[in-house]
Amino acid sequence: MSDDSPGDHDGPDGPAGDPEVTTHEDADGLTHVEDGDVQMVDVGDKPDTARRAVARGTIHLQPSTVEAIRADEVGKGDVLATARVGAVQAVKHTWETIPMCHQIPITNVETGFEVHEERVDLEVAVETTGKTGCEMEALEGVTTGLNVVWDMVKAVEKDEDGQYPATRIDDVRVVTKEKRALD
Repeated sequence: MSDDSPGDHDGPDGPAGDPEVTTHEDADGLTHVEDGDVQMVDVGDKPDTARRAVARGTIHLQPSTVEAIRADEVGKGDVLATARVGAVQAVKHTWETIPMCHQIPITNVETGFEVHEERVDLEVAVETTGKTGCEMEALEGVTTGLNVVWDMVKAVEKDEDGQYPATRIDDVRVVTKEKRALD
């Protein structure tokens, strides 16, 4: 799972400033690298908190493809329903595809699509209660959901040479990240 910024640790040398306990931060503030080796960050001593992250992204398509999505006339089936399932599955499996992510308990996933004339926007919100954030899960949900859209519409997006001149995924980003103490 994603980890918080270096400022989220107790001290520059580790918990409570103990120089014998390091947070594996190098001179650039990277928390997963120490002397060229990668290391999963130990979050064991961090308190559980409620966390939420929201990510967004866009897939650009031909207007005729967007119309086919709206009319549910894509040969493979319901594009947005399938992309929603793919996004949720990706959120749940982020720890298996991003090497230094922790496996976290996902408590909620919300997906929302905005269909425009030449694009589809996807927003994925992820919630967890735990020791580390969930922004990587939100990003993984967005990128996979948009990839599923692409897969579902690729037959109608291809040009006569089998290429995708109008199709692209972009503007994938974390919109918000929240952390609050448990009640």
